[in-house]
Amino acid sequence: MMRTLVVVRSLKMGGMERVAVNLADAFADAGHDSHLLSLRSCQKPLKSDNPDVKLHQFELRWWSRLTLIGFLFEQFGRFILNPLIKRSLFLGRGVMGGVVFRAWLWAFERSHGRVDRIVFRGIGTFELVWTFRDERARYVLENILHVRQEGWARRLFARCLYHRRHLVTVSRGVAESVREGMARWHFTPASLRVIPNPCPVDAIRQQMTRHEPDLPTGPYIVNVARLVPAKDQALLLRAYARSGVSLPLVLVGDGQERQRLEALVSELGIAERVVFAGQRDNPYPWMHHARLFVLSSRFEGMGIVLFEALACGTPVLSVDCPGGIREILKGELEDAIVPHDVDALASGIRHAVEGEKPELREHWLDDFRPETVARAFL
Repeated sequence: MMRTLVVVRSLKMGGMERVAVNLADAFADAGHDSHLLSLRSCQKPLKSDNPDVKLHQFELRWWSRLTLIGFLFEQFGRFILNPLIKRSLFLGRGVMGGVVFRAWLWAFERSHGRVDRIVFRGIGTFELVWTFRDERARYVLENILHVRQEGWARRLFARCLYHRRHLVTVSRGVAESVREGMARWHFTPASLRVIPNPCPVDAIRQQMTRHEPDLPTGPYIVNVARLVPAKDQALLLRAYARSGVSLPLVLVGDGQERQRLEALVSELGIAERVVFAGQRDNPYPWMHHARLFVLSSRFEGMGIVLFEALACGTPVLSVDCPGGIREILKGELEDAIVPHDVDALASGIRHAVEGEKPELREHWLDDFRPETVARAFL
């Protein structure tokens, strides 16, 4: 048995946070002593359904400020560094963040024993503790690096966050962007591996049958994602309007783009057929009862909602985009990929709902089984 610690910035509702919980569950299911740490508190945090996962919360920023040195570094970053170098606030905040996290880890190990593997998930988490270094640590990049942005500031950020660290990417597409970043930003990781996100098939299938009182009574098309520009629901709405399909379109999720998308729905004349369902603690019944799941993102590190929809037995359709969708939609599933434009997506939606509903093949999910992913990390 090994002792594992998955560290995430917060446990607010979101794809990356849900994957952190899934990974902690996977370690516990494999018989390891699994711990999950959130560095910020939040309302209605995601929780593991596995009683063997121990959840910890540590207000890193608050404790860092209490050191006074951390408060001074944060003010230096806020009022001097950030005005000079865009997005550099983390440089000030993370100086003492790494020191305070090491102190927390020391206290944790005094109580629970030595940790064998520490997994930090997401760049936002790296930034909070960027001065912390340890050979046991693995840093998981959830999304592609946008390496078109060059300059000395980007090189500085990359050396702070990625240089000489053991990096893990969730897909080959993300790994390719890291290699491009290595060339342009001049950093060298200690190692670089591809380990996909885990898909807890059994847990998803238990949750997908739970009662949701406001589910549509008939067949519908669904998209589950935050309403933000990167998810490009505007493209989906335009394609849906052009497809001529009469099935309702349900958008599960919330975010900064909601008002703009609602205005677009009215402009396209499809308001009576589009449902904004908002954020849901359990999105799986919405996936399970849908006739088709559609992903319209501009980029996806992995595209976990695709294999979640497949685990729910729902056919999927995705636009082609940078990242990891082709590692899920491969082989016979490649037909579920269409070009990232309105006409192609409209045609894909029309053909998908007019044809017969395909049956799920279990081997489509084999690469993402929790036991496989947990073994790869250890």
